[in-house]
Amino acid sequence: MIKYLIIVSTFFFASNLLLSQDSVIVVIQLIDSKTEDPISNATATFSFNGESKIVGSHSKGLVLIHTSIGTHISASFTHAVYNSVQKEFKISKNYEDDSLFFEVKMDYSKIQEVEGAYVTAPGIPKVVYQSTRLHVQDFEILSDGRMILLTYPKQLKKGSELLLYDGSRVLNTFSVPGIATDLVRDYRGNPHVVCKENVFGIHINGNKISISNLEKQYFTKYVAPIVDTNTSKMYFSTFNPDYPAFEYFAYDQLDSTYLKIVGIEDEFMMELYRSEYKWVDVRTKLWAKNREIQTGIDAEIWVGANYFTQSLYYKEVYAPLFHRNDSLFVFDYYKDKQFIFNAEGEKLDSTSLHHHYHAKQTGWKKNVIQDRATGQIYAIYDRAGYTYVGWIDTKTGEINQQVRLDKRYAEHIAIDGNYVFYVYREFESIDKKHLWKERLPYEFGAGTVVFPDGDEASDE
Repeated sequence: MIKYLIIVSTFFFASNLLLSQDSVIVVIQLIDSKTEDPISNATATFSFNGESKIVGSHSKGLVLIHTSIGTHISASFTHAVYNSVQKEFKISKNYEDDSLFFEVKMDYSKIQEVEGAYVTAPGIPKVVYQSTRLHVQDFEILSDGRMILLTYPKQLKKGSELLLYDGSRVLNTFSVPGIATDLVRDYRGNPHVVCKENVFGIHINGNKISISNLEKQYFTKYVAPIVDTNTSKMYFSTFNPDYPAFEYFAYDQLDSTYLKIVGIEDEFMMELYRSEYKWVDVRTKLWAKNREIQTGIDAEIWVGANYFTQSLYYKEVYAPLFHRNDSLFVFDYYKDKQFIFNAEGEKLDSTSLHHHYHAKQTGWKKNVIQDRATGQIYAIYDRAGYTYVGWIDTKTGEINQQVRLDKRYAEHIAIDGNYVFYVYREFESIDKKHLWKERLPYEFGAGTVVFPDGDEASDE
């Protein structure tokens, strides 16, 4: 909050230098009437002095306009998921300050629509894998239905094992030569085990497991940024956890051309990020300027990356991209938009998003995942330890119902073929962590997935 006030104060100071003596900055903050959370991406329409002006609200709900003392302002505030509000503002001729602050509350129009739209998964949760010796830490489902399980006997940091499991029996085991943390997939769908210092590619030959060593820095820099591929293109991002903006690109492997798909930026976080430079000591500023001369990267970015990212205020950017059939879906939560592109990276459509609103009440945790078999996209919520899975209708961007999983405190959630898989240990027990699955109440067929070698799995 202190950083937020500093930003606003700095803006006022800079703006006041440009204002005449009878000018005033009108600052309006739009907030939720129940939660008092700021409302971003609202549209404010102002009418004064015979003119109209349309302004969008800031990522923290701020709307700023310049006007003169004695003006009567008629304002209308609209939003995709809030009821419209009409307001009148009168700026007294006797007003002497350079800025004026108002607060406008808006009612969330879809609260009743969301309440009560919860269902439970059909059937009884089923244990997929259990052992009296091993805990399950993570898992990956292979294209043939078999699984790679990352397991450990007592503590993960004291030794772990990879298991090849076909649903009924363990076909092969392999001891991991390092301190493993989790399993990840690369853009080709190949599983990797991430360790503290290295990343190992996992290879399955028949019923045998083998691994190959990759430098973690190489994997992070050259493999992890690639999101997906089709027959001729790679889709990748410039995401950096220490910078509040990134871009998605398409790379054509046939003619080696790049196409920018979309840029993502948390504007408010960027303001805080860059403003950190103003408050550091002189020695740090000199260091940042020297780095700017050496690299061409702004001194403000050097300070932000090395200092602001260590504060409680910094939050990583979250805007996932998913590939299904011939379409790309980008969830830009900072613009409240889902953007839809074709396989060439050309924009086709966009829809409004609001399922990330009221995070404290809904349990939204910035977690959107894709069913690897059907291509359907789901948002994951957590309320009082229970996991709720909401299917996202990509035609509207809405979630009409949420499915509550039976088990509390489920971990490492993945969806495959209309089933939810997760790791779970019976609550308040000393049992091992097992792998479970639950059936979702949907019957989606397999999506058309284009593999790197050009083969396709067609719709059923």
